[in-house]
Amino acid sequence: MKPLDRRDFLTRVAGGTSAVAAVGVPGLLRLDNSPERVPSEAGAAEAAGDAGSRAGMAEAGALGAALGPGARSRREGLTDPALRPLPLGSIRARGWLERQLRIQAGGLTAHLDEFWPDVAQSQWFGGDAEGWERAPYWLDGVIPLAWILDDDPLKAKVSARVQEILSRQKSDGTFGPMAAAPADKPYDVWAIFLVNKTLVQYHEVTGDERTLRAVEASLRSLHASVTKTPLFRWGKYRWFEGLIPTYYVYERTGQPWLLDLAQTLRDQGNDYAAVYAGDDITEPTPRRGLWTWDKHVVNQAMAPKAGALSWRLDERPDDRTFPARMLAVLDRYHGQVTGMFAGDECLAGRDPIQGTELCSVVELMYSMEVLLSVFGDVEFGDRLERVAFNALPATFKPDMWAHQYDQQVNQVQCTINPDYMWTTNGADSNIYGLAPEYGCCTSNMHQGWPKLTAHLWMKTPDEGIAAVAYAPSEARFRSGDVPVTVTLDTDYPFREDLSITVTPENSVSFPLVLRVPAWAEGATVQVAGDAPMAMPAGTYHRLERTWDGPTTVSVRLPMRPMVTRRYHGAFAIERGPLVYSLRIDEEWQRVRADEPQRELPHGDFEVRPTSPWNYGLILDPDDPGAELTFEERSVGDVPFSPDGAGMQARAKARRLPGWKLDHGWAAEVVPGPQRSTEPVEEVVLIPYGCTNIRVTEFPETET
Repeated sequence: MKPLDRRDFLTRVAGGTSAVAAVGVPGLLRLDNSPERVPSEAGAAEAAGDAGSRAGMAEAGALGAALGPGARSRREGLTDPALRPLPLGSIRARGWLERQLRIQAGGLTAHLDEFWPDVAQSQWFGGDAEGWERAPYWLDGVIPLAWILDDDPLKAKVSARVQEILSRQKSDGTFGPMAAAPADKPYDVWAIFLVNKTLVQYHEVTGDERTLRAVEASLRSLHASVTKTPLFRWGKYRWFEGLIPTYYVYERTGQPWLLDLAQTLRDQGNDYAAVYAGDDITEPTPRRGLWTWDKHVVNQAMAPKAGALSWRLDERPDDRTFPARMLAVLDRYHGQVTGMFAGDECLAGRDPIQGTELCSVVELMYSMEVLLSVFGDVEFGDRLERVAFNALPATFKPDMWAHQYDQQVNQVQCTINPDYMWTTNGADSNIYGLAPEYGCCTSNMHQGWPKLTAHLWMKTPDEGIAAVAYAPSEARFRSGDVPVTVTLDTDYPFREDLSITVTPENSVSFPLVLRVPAWAEGATVQVAGDAPMAMPAGTYHRLERTWDGPTTVSVRLPMRPMVTRRYHGAFAIERGPLVYSLRIDEEWQRVRADEPQRELPHGDFEVRPTSPWNYGLILDPDDPGAELTFEERSVGDVPFSPDGAGMQARAKARRLPGWKLDHGWAAEVVPGPQRSTEPVEEVVLIPYGCTNIRVTEFPETET
C-alpha cells in the first residue's frame, strides 16, 4: 500500500476518572471511579475542572512557602518560571536510569537515521523523503540523549545532521522543506515550531552561535509567515510549542518583536479553554468513529503546557488554573491508572481495553516537565513519575528496537487484529514493531527518557536546587559562584529509600528543596545523621543550611499499597508511583519479515499469552491491602522487563472462565463481583512498566 500523507489524510477525515496519586494508608480502598461521582449532565467538564483549579491554587501556595518570599519575578516582559531547568547536559543518569538510557542508545534512537528513509533521506537533510515532522521529532530526543550520556560518536552524528539543516536555510530565514513547499499548498508551520525547539537544545549544549542565529532568523520568517497566513491545522492546535524557542531566543537577546510573535501565536492558536468549557470533550469517540482535531490524543497531551507558557506573557489568572482543570477533566472521563488518558487516536473513555498512543505518552511527560518549571506544583511531578515509570516503558520492546503505537491497560495479546475496536486507529496498532499504524511514534518516541533525566533537578530563584522528580542521577550547578555537585543514589521507584549527597567546592548556603509525593504519608528526611524530620505529603520540603564538604541527606518515601476502583468497579493495585499488573508468560512471533526495513533487530512482532490471564482478585473489602504481599528483587540489567522487575507482589485470585477474548482483545470487565468455582490461586504481579502483555484492572471476585 502506498503511504498516506498524514496532513492531507487527516484534513480529509476531520471535515471516567482515573485515580490520581493521593495520600495512601495501609489497605486503602479508593472509590474515585464510582459511577455516582461522575457527572453526566451539562457542565460536567466545568465541575471536574473546578476541583482541578482549587488543587492548583493550593499547590501554588505550597511551593511559594518552600521557595520563600519574593521568589518569582517578572523582568524584561516575561515572567520568570518558578524553577529553572538546569542547562542540558548538567544532569547525568546513574544506576538503573543510566542502564535504561544506554539500552535506548543501543536501540532505534541512535540508529534510526541509518536505515529508515523518513529520517535517513529526510528533506531536512537534503534527501527526498518526508520533509515535515519526522526528522525534527527524532532530533528532539536524540540530542538530549547524546549529551546526557556524553556519547562522542552519537554527538558527532547529531552535529552533522544539525549542520545539514543549517546549511539549507534560505536567506529569508526559511528552512529547506518550508522554502520548497508549493505555492498552492501552504506549509503547516508545526514542523517549524518543532525544528526550532530541537535547535535551541543543540545551542544550549554546544553554544554554537550559528545555531542561535539560525533560530532567530527562522522565527523572523515565521513572524512574517503567520502575519500573512494565519495558523492552520497542526500549527493552530500546537501553537504553544512555538513559544518554547521564541522564549529561549528572547531570554538571550531581549528583542521585543519576539514577544509580539508569541502574542500572535496565542491569538491565532486553538482555544483549549473554550473546548473544555463544553461537554463534547467528556464523550468518548465512538469506536471506528470520526477523527477530530479537538479530541486528538497527542494534541491533548501537548496542550496542558499551553496555559503555563501563555501565563509567562501576561499572567492571566485563567492560564494559571487551566492546566489542572484540563487534567481533571481528562482524568474523570478518559483517565487510565497509568496517569495517562485513553486515545486511539482520539479520546476514548476509561475502558482499560482502549489504547493510548505512544506520542501522547512522551508529550504528556514533556508537558508535565514544563508545568513543573513554570508553576512548580507538586501534582505535576507526581503525574510525571506515574507516566514515566508505567506508561512509558510499557510501550517499548524491552531492548527498545520496537514499539507500539497504542498500548492497553488490559493488554492480553498484541496481534494484527482486523476485528479491532480502536476509535480511529487500525489493525496493527498494538503490535511491537518499527512503525506500526503510522510513523510519527517511530520518530517521536525518543524524547521520553532523556527529557525526564534533564528535568529531575531544577534551580530555585534563590540559588538553590530542587529535586522535582526522582531517579538515580547526578546534577552539577552553581550556587552563586560556587560549583556544587548533587548525587542521588537509589533504586526508586522500586524502593522507598533515597540517598542524596551534596558536595560544594567551597562552603556555601543555599536551600535543597525536596518534592514529597502526595502518596508518601510518613515521609522523612535525615541530614548528616541528625534526627529524622517529618515531611508532609503533597508538599515541598525546604532544607536551608550551609553546605560544607560532602553531606548526606537520607530520604524515605513510604510506599503503602493502595487498591483503587476503576472502570466498572474493577480493582487496580498501586504502590508509590508504580502500578502493578498480572505477570503473563508470553510468546513472541516475528511478522512481516519481508517488508522493507524489517531486518532484525528492528522487526515487527506479535505477542501472545502462554499462561492464563483471566483472573479476578480476591480482596477483603474492609482491608484490601492485607491480601497483598510485596517482595523486593534485584533491579535487572534491563530494568523495565519481566525478568528485570525490581519488585513483585503476590495476590489471591480465581480464574473466571467466562472472561474471554472479544474482538481479539480481553473482553470488557463486567460490573460487580464475579462468581467463580475455580480454586484459589496465588498470582504474581509486577510493575506495569515491566510488562509486555498484562491485566491491570481486575474484576472483583466473590470470596
